[in-house]
Amino acid sequence: MNTNYIIQLNNSFKQFAEDDKITPFHISLYLALFQKWNGNKFKNPISVARDEIMFLSKIGSANTYSKCLKELHAWGYIKYIPSHSYHVGSKIYMFNFNTTTKSTTNKTTNNASDLSNHKTNAKTSAQELRPYTNNIKTLKNKINKVNEQAHKNNAECDSSKRDDSSSALHEGKSTQSITHKSQNCSSEKTSGKINRQESFQKPTSQELISYFEEKDQPSTEAQKFFNYFESNGWLIGGKTPMKNWKAAANNWMLNAEKFNQEKSKPALGHNHPAGKLHTETNKNYNEPL
Repeated sequence: MNTNYIIQLNNSFKQFAEDDKITPFHISLYLALFQKWNGNKFKNPISVARDEIMFLSKIGSANTYSKCLKELHAWGYIKYIPSHSYHVGSKIYMFNFNTTTKSTTNKTTNNASDLSNHKTNAKTSAQELRPYTNNIKTLKNKINKVNEQAHKNNAECDSSKRDDSSSALHEGKSTQSITHKSQNCSSEKTSGKINRQESFQKPTSQELISYFEEKDQPSTEAQKFFNYFESNGWLIGGKTPMKNWKAAANNWMLNAEKFNQEKSKPALGHNHPAGKLHTETNKNYNEPL
């Protein structure tokens, strides 16, 4: 009996719908085996490796994979012949559900006649049941190539961003184009997340001195301001990155004036008149308060 792709899937889904024992893990595992069976032109048996089928079925637990495979065998969906050798894949016979019942012949001969009455020669049978060690390595190599390509793209993006920045500064281009390209690279790395932090250019010591002198402030305050924020990475309050150094300088000047005013006030001590409680010596205590 020839196997029809659509009819086989439809009848399989019908069997799953009528079976209360079936879980999504069983269905996912069966579809992975069906994919391998289809790739083998619906010839039985197929040789499978655990890592490959777990990858195709998206089953992450080896115990779950083994349990579902044995249950599909016990419930009559497949015939599972395990292999105890690492170099030889386990054999799976897929039942043909082209009819309304599961009654299919499972007789096989040394000539590799399968459950769907496909006849194959000895050469084809040997090719089907060859060890799957190379297939596992091929699958891992594909995953490694994908990861290497992702790292390569990130490295190229970083290199392109640095080159664009240096060339733009050399040619006198506006920083807006640099920021735009930098945001494009960042969006690719963070899967659509946009870096909204504004660019900050810290002032030089001479710029600060000039700005403080414009505000009638001594150059020493400018140097204090520069040294303080240079030591903490230009963070406001030690946490928030600075966005506008002129605004921060204005706050610094206001706080400096308040500090100087407090410092210029006379200290209250024992020798100061305000440091004692005193009354007039000629006070008349007969007067009401």
